[in-house]
Amino acid sequence: MSILERFRAAVEKRDLAAMEELFTPDARLYSPVKFRPFEGRPMIMGLLGVLLRTFGDFHYVGEFTGTSGTSSTGEETPSAVLEFRATVDGREIHGIDLFHFDEAGLIMELTVMVRPQSAVVALGQAVLAGLAEDGLVPAPGA
Repeated sequence: MSILERFRAAVEKRDLAAMEELFTPDARLYSPVKFRPFEGRPMIMGLLGVLLRTFGDFHYVGEFTGTSGTSSTGEETPSAVLEFRATVDGREIHGIDLFHFDEAGLIMELTVMVRPQSAVVALGQAVLAGLAEDGLVPAPGA
């Protein structure tokens, strides 16, 4: 089973522990709710835990694989996209998870993109509250 298949299965089972081993130790996750990436497994797992609690009716609806020129040398690296649908605070959300893999096949970079804007705003508020609740970021106004 590929890393992508394992990730998809772990998300669908809401199995955070199974996701952790699929990332490189220094992986980055680019989120639509924060300008700078979440860096390293502990922060990524914290964010994914919040997302698992935040998204309602999360399910993948498509998959695309290929390559992209994202390595530091500009060489092609294996990449994939998982398309998803979910709800956040009653708003329908449509998005993609864009993966870039290292030479060993582990996830070195994950970019999450979502639409529409109203869902991004709702997601941002819910994620910030969840991250603060888990002690991963300061509480708003603190």
